[in-house]
Amino acid sequence: MTFLHVFDMDGTLIRGTSASVQVARTCETEAELADLERAFSAGEIDTKAFAAALHAMWSDVTEEHVDRAFADTPFLDGIADVCADIRERGERSIVVTMSPDFFARRLLGFGFDDVAASRFPALPFARPLDPDAILVPQDKVRIVEESRQAAEIPVERCVAYGDSMSDAPLFGHLAHSVAVNADHHLAGIAGAEYRGTSLLEAYARGRELVAAA
Repeated sequence: MTFLHVFDMDGTLIRGTSASVQVARTCETEAELADLERAFSAGEIDTKAFAAALHAMWSDVTEEHVDRAFADTPFLDGIADVCADIRERGERSIVVTMSPDFFARRLLGFGFDDVAASRFPALPFARPLDPDAILVPQDKVRIVEESRQAAEIPVERCVAYGDSMSDAPLFGHLAHSVAVNADHHLAGIAGAEYRGTSLLEAYARGRELVAAA
């Protein structure tokens, strides 16, 4: 019977920043994004309002902007190696992120089996944003449930890797979880913790959890 490994993106696979910050740098909207992030952190807007603001702010963003942003992103070391090891074992790996799909889908190049993210219109935006296509934290539980049930993987054979409050619902739902460079929101929730720059080392903590179980 196989395992399912679930990875967050911002702050987990990406070190110390986010996809949105990386895109903002390529199109010189860092100040505007900082204002949005302050409002989000203060609880003044939710993920859907945040996404709507991105859609309005980035009307001129192209795939070329995102290519440059992705290439300049500080990812953890060893992501492709982790994906390869999971695949060689006959297991599955997915990324679940609330960030835009036009950035997140590029993670498939590392070897993940699937990427689930907030869905935006094709770049450059010519259509309105669908609020129902924007993920919220609880959607991570729903997506993982759909994925594991489709693959007939028991919940006790799933491992989540995340870093922040948006991962808390999933960490509370699954039997195994690894807090990767995490903030205080995951304190006392995760089965293991890792701080550093190597996904291989964080992944080793996850394998230790399932081996002990």
